[in-house]
Amino acid sequence: MQEPCGISRRDFVMKTAIAGLGLAVAPIAFAAAKENNIEVDKKQKIQNNKMKTRKLGNLEVSEIGLGCMNMTGNYNPPADHKQSVATIRKAVENGVTFFDTAEVYGPYIDESLVGEALQPFRDQVKIATKFGFAIDGTIGLDSSSRHIKKVVEESLKRLRTDHIDLYYQHRVDPNVPIEEVALTIKELIQQGKVLHFGLSEASAKTIRRAHAVQPLTAVQSEYSLWTRNVE
Repeated sequence: MQEPCGISRRDFVMKTAIAGLGLAVAPIAFAAAKENNIEVDKKQKIQNNKMKTRKLGNLEVSEIGLGCMNMTGNYNPPADHKQSVATIRKAVENGVTFFDTAEVYGPYIDESLVGEALQPFRDQVKIATKFGFAIDGTIGLDSSSRHIKKVVEESLKRLRTDHIDLYYQHRVDPNVPIEEVALTIKELIQQGKVLHFGLSEASAKTIRRAHAVQPLTAVQSEYSLWTRNVE
């Protein structure tokens, strides 16, 4: 607030305490009203930009999802944080409801970025994240039940949510039978912390074994014009 001409800020506030209080509250009320209008506008944009959806088992997602890995730098330098948040939110406004991250991206900070960006839209989007790396300075794997139960809690906090829509084993751990991994995820699903189970870069045999314990919703494999190993 600008100071009135010829009157110090202190004198003005002392002499007009009640009016000053009213002036202090008014901008707050205006800001709240403006913020509410922005949220309404965002929700309206989302409704107007609905994208076609696809079913992954019982999980319905937009036919185009947004992979957020490189926003925090994995094969490249990290992108600007504010720009990354804006990009994720713009994707929501344009109908994207499926967002992919992992604890090892960053590590950790990519989940935090996604959690921050999607918090205002959490009930309108689906979040996929992954577990399975030891993240101890090596490239080791750890899909032990103890480790999974520990890292799922950490991912939930970073993602600012009480459930993970799709939880992938990031890489198959040769030291832990896939049945044990599936059983642990089944327990997490029963607890409501995870809604759907996925595998990444798994063989057909491993997929069948896991699916027999806990039905799989999705399998993720790197596949593109320049990465065609799965063929």
